[in-house]
Amino acid sequence: MNFDISHVLNQWPYEPGDVQVRRFRGKDGDEKIQLRVDLGMLQMNAEGRPDGKRPFGHESLLEHHLARRQRHLEANPGDPDGFALTAEDCGKLQQEAIQYYHRYICLFQLNDFGGVLRDTRRNLAVFDFVAEHAQSDELAWGLQQFKPQLLMMQTRAHGAMALENKRHDDAVELIQAGLESIREFYRDHARLDLLEQSGEIHLLENWLAEIREQRPLSEREKLERALSEAVGREDYEQAAAMRDALRNLRPSSPKR
Repeated sequence: MNFDISHVLNQWPYEPGDVQVRRFRGKDGDEKIQLRVDLGMLQMNAEGRPDGKRPFGHESLLEHHLARRQRHLEANPGDPDGFALTAEDCGKLQQEAIQYYHRYICLFQLNDFGGVLRDTRRNLAVFDFVAEHAQSDELAWGLQQFKPQLLMMQTRAHGAMALENKRHDDAVELIQAGLESIREFYRDHARLDLLEQSGEIHLLENWLAEIREQRPLSEREKLERALSEAVGREDYEQAAAMRDALRNLRPSSPKR
């Protein structure tokens, strides 16, 4: 067996600063995703657990621990707080979450926004599960600290899907909601210092400004602009026509 993959890497040069991703169907018939990194490449399954493993017969470690909790609750109905995640459990769940992180970054680059939402929701469930059952707040924070990045990617996927369907106003609302979720996270954890420095917030705020700038004008806005331009060049006949057209329009909904 030849273990050298230099010929594969040479055919796919690494470009610093560029997320290089490709999707294909493997010899086993399953879809794969490859991510080019500086020292090689990462390959993952497009469905299920990214590395294709089934820990303890479950689709993921999260599913395994959910089943453990359910067995505990059935055996100890009067002790719902008796179930706990050890430091080792939390560490392995974090390692698994990183696999899904790599995949949803790749899926976003491939414009598979539905896949991004699937994997970010899954990791969000992990964060919440660990926050509820970790043996200490320190262990819980080990995953919770990555929540702003996850919320940002989830918001970007929601917003991108809305823009694909030319729903600019919906995209604005979704991004505003995502921003508020990130700010709420920092407030809940009394980390206002991080709120001010958040790269996730800055990225979404800049994207929101771009969308508002590029949003297509409504018919009323087009007429209002034409009216303003006609008045500016003292074309009062055209201005009167624009006023008449505006009066004939149905009342506009509030601007966002």
